[in-house]
Amino acid sequence: MFAEGAVSTEEIVPVLRVRDAAAAVRWYARLGFVQRWEHRFEPGFPVFTEVARGRVRLYLSEHEGDARPDAALVYLRVADLDAVAAEFGVRPERAPWGRELELRDPDGNRLRVGPVTE
Repeated sequence: MFAEGAVSTEEIVPVLRVRDAAAAVRWYARLGFVQRWEHRFEPGFPVFTEVARGRVRLYLSEHEGDARPDAALVYLRVADLDAVAAEFGVRPERAPWGRELELRDPDGNRLRVGPVTE
């Protein structure tokens, strides 16, 4: 049985495959993410890093076996949808559930961005 109090502290952190972690960190910074840490098993090995925007976190991995670009879709809800749209030069589209836009990072990972709902 699961402890009820634990549910409020649980979360999912998607892992996205990237070719160049430094370039990916710069791209995600345009969405308001900041790099929190970076790990390599040894110098010259692939990077595994975390970027965060408030309580939202993503892992970015140069490890080939972790994930494939275009294999998943991350849905990000933000308080500043119009600012994100302006940063990337796109216009939000109207969907049956509200306004949203779709972005692809430099490695082809798909992000759909919509407004925060209550």
